[in-house]
Amino acid sequence: MKRIVVLFIVLFGFYSCNETVGNDEHEKVNWNARKTTVKSTDSLVSGKSYLSVYSQIYSYSQHKTYNLTAMISIRNTSDKDSMYLSQVNYYDTHGSLLKAYINNPVYLTPMETIDIVINEVDIAGGTGGNFIFNWETPQDSPEPIFEGVMTSTSGQQGLSFLTHAKRID
Repeated sequence: MKRIVVLFIVLFGFYSCNETVGNDEHEKVNWNARKTTVKSTDSLVSGKSYLSVYSQIYSYSQHKTYNLTAMISIRNTSDKDSMYLSQVNYYDTHGSLLKAYINNPVYLTPMETIDIVINEVDIAGGTGGNFIFNWETPQDSPEPIFEGVMTSTSGQQGLSFLTHAKRID
């Protein structure tokens, strides 16, 4: 009887530790709750930024790749003004659109940061994935910061690096 109880506890422990990993996870950001309207009469400064993101990197040769988790960080650097995003698009290595995250303008409150996470098993972006952000801020507000943090761990080894967006418009 003791063996059955112990076996049941062990099996229950394994079952309770089961995590769902994959492309069907719920998104971290509720974009619909952030919808807003930006009027053309508002005196906003527009910008466009490009961020490189790596779902995979080469290892040993061009024929072996290593998968990464990517966290895209969108940061409003103003301590008094909201910022607005009108486009958040994710492209793969070949320039094909993988996902348009928003259909309507969304806002970030002062000093707010939101993250987009691309799971390690989602390798659609490949070795040359990228994001394009169209954004608007009130005049005299600092520009937002867009960063990518790529990570992976295997056994006792870990790998991480950071990319910074470049303003292209």
